Amino acid sequence: MTAISKDFCPNHIVLCGGIGGAKLALGLTSCLGSEQLMVVGNVGDDFEHWGFKISPDLDTLVYTLSGVSNEELGWGRDGETWTVLEEVSRMGGDAWFRLGDRDLAVHIERSTRLDQGETLSKVTQDLCKAFGLDYCILPPTNDRIRTIVETNIGIMEFQEYFVRNRCEPVVTDLRYEGAKKARLLPDISSALLNPDLQSVIISPSNPFLSIAPILAIPDFQKQLANCRVPRVAVSPMVGARAFKGPTAKIMGELGYEISSFTVASYYSSNLIDGIIIDTGDADLVPRIEKLGIRTYVTDTLMKSFDEKKRLAAEAIQFAKSLGD
Repeated sequence: MTAISKDFCPNHIVLCGGIGGAKLALGLTSCLGSEQLMVVGNVGDDFEHWGFKISPDLDTLVYTLSGVSNEELGWGRDGETWTVLEEVSRMGGDAWFRLGDRDLAVHIERSTRLDQGETLSKVTQDLCKAFGLDYCILPPTNDRIRTIVETNIGIMEFQEYFVRNRCEPVVTDLRYEGAKKARLLPDISSALLNPDLQSVIISPSNPFLSIAPILAIPDFQKQLANCRVPRVAVSPMVGARAFKGPTAKIMGELGYEISSFTVASYYSSNLIDGIIIDTGDADLVPRIEKLGIRTYVTDTLMKSFDEKKRLAAEAIQFAKSLGD
């Protein structure tokens, strides 16, 4: 069970990873009320460290939307201190994953409650309330999904690849352990079937690492494919580079063309009706539209809050135009 009201029928659903997804989600909260928006966060990055259950992308969403994110680092809590990490390091402990003191409090609370039998969705909703956040942030499932990265130096979980090895190994394959058996959260299923739903937006997160674990849940992919509202993706690419993270690197290592065209073809016209690409990629419009996917060209770099708000408003309007 979740803490969501039975009367909650959002008009818009956004799928998010961490930093890039949180930026667009923040923009959407400036355009939409809490009763209009559902945020679905990636859980493929979730892992255990120091005995605690950590949900990096869900936490980034909570911190960003509640206004307590560390903008200097791009992750974690504002005003963070590092006493515990420093002590663990001093004693020779495992300190490769940087957990701040305030951040650690969240992981302690989550782990305690999960160990007591509560669901991740319930705990996440209660964390939103604890941070004064009215918006609905949910994992796509309460079941365990883990992104497994196969590389030239071995097989590892996502955080080992991303943080411990700094994305340096060559990626040869990706799989989403547990996804095929994962049960879609009933609240998300209901939202996708809601007659008042107006759009599903895929944020500019890494398609392979952040969005694919959500799409790998069979019921989610089936419902999204059959969804009768406009489905819009925002590309995380401009030219042959990504705004953040290893998207371009992984794209090339897996043998894909490094461009927004690959983002569009990866999602395919089965899952999206339109894609927003950067002005620097305007030349890709004819190729993308041959896939049966409409395009909208704009400045997609979200440096300021106003840019986040503008892009979010354009995504909503673009989706509306696809449904007209």
